[in-house]
Amino acid sequence: MSISMYRLTVPMFQRGLTTLKNYLEKAEAYAKEKGIDPNELVAARLAPDMLPLSGQYQRASDSAKLAVARLTATEAPKFEDSETTIAELRERIAKTETYLATIAPQALEGTETKEVTIAPGGNKMTFRGDEYVATFALPNFYFHVATAHAILRNQGVPVGKIDYLGRFS
Repeated sequence: MSISMYRLTVPMFQRGLTTLKNYLEKAEAYAKEKGIDPNELVAARLAPDMLPLSGQYQRASDSAKLAVARLTATEAPKFEDSETTIAELRERIAKTETYLATIAPQALEGTETKEVTIAPGGNKMTFRGDEYVATFALPNFYFHVATAHAILRNQGVPVGKIDYLGRFS
């Protein structure tokens, strides 16, 4: 029995976005407790040549919405990459969640064999839909979620493995 493309995408992205929302709560509480400006956390980065926390949120959001749009041959909403506060990052995640909530499972039926072409950094790549999700879309999305985790952890925010994995019911 195969797993649906919907189950491989929308709920996975929604779960990761929930993780990112929870990180913002922890970051805000940490900043308040330590008496630091929370915007310092938003601007924090692991290395000078890496995107800051805000960039990780922007790329995770983009990865989720663009993956679904590419598979369904629809237009993803466009967001400015201008977030500099926790409130703005929350709003971006909320807008991404709202978009994903509009995607019906039927919209992704049959997309496992659909051809998806992308050109990151000018390198054109073509995938079958299921290969695109498994080898590019999900790894890319989780890279940015994990990097957000690492940035916050590096700044002293008490996030751990269970925060990344989420709670299981």
